[in-house]
Amino acid sequence: MLEKFTEKAINIISTAQKEAQMLNECKIYPQHILLGIIQSKSNICARLLSFSGINTNDLRERMQRVKYHNKPEKKEHTLTFSDEAKQVVTDAFVFAHEYQNSYIIPEHLMLALIKNDRTECSKILKLYDIDIEKLRSTLIKLLEKKRRKIQHHPENKISEQISDGYTNILSLFKEQDLQDVLSRAVAKLTASNYEILGTEQIVQSILEDGDSSLSHTLNEYGINLDSYTQKLKEISSRQAEFEEKQIIFTPNAFKTMLLAIETAKELGSATVKPEHIILGLLKNKSGIAYNIFKELKVADNELAHKIIKPIEKQMPETLTILRFAKQEARNFGRNIVGSEFLLLGIIDEAVGVGACVLNKLGINIRDARIEVEKVLGTSSDYVDKDISFSERAKRILEKAWERAKRFNKTKIYSEDLLWAITLEQNSLAMRVLSNMAVDVLEIRQGIMTELQLLGNEHN
Repeated sequence: MLEKFTEKAINIISTAQKEAQMLNECKIYPQHILLGIIQSKSNICARLLSFSGINTNDLRERMQRVKYHNKPEKKEHTLTFSDEAKQVVTDAFVFAHEYQNSYIIPEHLMLALIKNDRTECSKILKLYDIDIEKLRSTLIKLLEKKRRKIQHHPENKISEQISDGYTNILSLFKEQDLQDVLSRAVAKLTASNYEILGTEQIVQSILEDGDSSLSHTLNEYGINLDSYTQKLKEISSRQAEFEEKQIIFTPNAFKTMLLAIETAKELGSATVKPEHIILGLLKNKSGIAYNIFKELKVADNELAHKIIKPIEKQMPETLTILRFAKQEARNFGRNIVGSEFLLLGIIDEAVGVGACVLNKLGINIRDARIEVEKVLGTSSDYVDKDISFSERAKRILEKAWERAKRFNKTKIYSEDLLWAITLEQNSLAMRVLSNMAVDVLEIRQGIMTELQLLGNEHN
């Protein structure tokens, strides 16, 4: 149960357990959770209650005079939650879901304790002349504010467009790993009397390369050329491909290819490969090819994991950096990765050119985190899987991708990301670096020097 609690919330439950033991109870009751909140000095709920004149000793004495149930002669070794305490936890989960939080925080527990005027904790707090309705309203406002804050990031409001998607997709015809795939796909248009390229032709042409590792992976999931082609023959309409205006690609093929490019960047590749197209298709979740996958009983997440696993084994720098960046965002209670978390990810990665350059400029992870907190602030919220990138971070990834391709690299390296950050001089990352007395020229010179020492092995 507690795996969905923040550390602060876990500490509250732990204190509640100790209070129950101290009061010789065999179960944890909501009142014990209230005691746990009051003793947790680092959360706003405790401060709100302390302002009202509540103190631990007085509340504990009041509770000692209350008989909740027939106490056993001996304490049980393991305390269990009473039905009332279980309801508090259930209500806390409900509030977390309502305010779009992935984890239980103290505010959820407090709100559950006083969800109405009839709860035991509400009755206790009224003895201290606390306005329950006002306290409830304050907690709701705090949760709503955190919801807005966690969804907002100052780098999400960028007016300039990151790139032209159509131009990017056309450039894929020049990608060495995709030339044969897309050439075969286009050739199928003539045979099928279609003029617009769809996901079904692209995936069919991928399957025709029967010797590739990707084809072997797809075969494991029942997706082979014969089964796929048979399903394709059964389709008499391309309606699933058209949800918007007609273009050179069907809309779903267009979306899939854009997602393939995005996936390639996030996996640290400077080139788009057939693997990225399949992952893009699984992200898009629509179109004829995807419908065929569903008919063949393919589990999306399982197939995606199978494709990504060998890529992860290669340990691309950018993939490692982005994972560190997401973890830094979680630690700050954020669900949006901005340029500042990309910077922390580069430092966390530790061994790449980017990290070496920053280290030689006197930048360490501890000081960088302090500066990020100064420019961004903190949130007491906690997030799990729903981590996205700010528009600025996406643009940095785009520029790092372009730089890697310009130098004919097959992967995006940490120096490409760091160089791209220096191109965004209004970013939070550059504000952090500026606050640490590091400027653009020092960083760029450091990158060039470091690459020379390595013999330009990344070029």
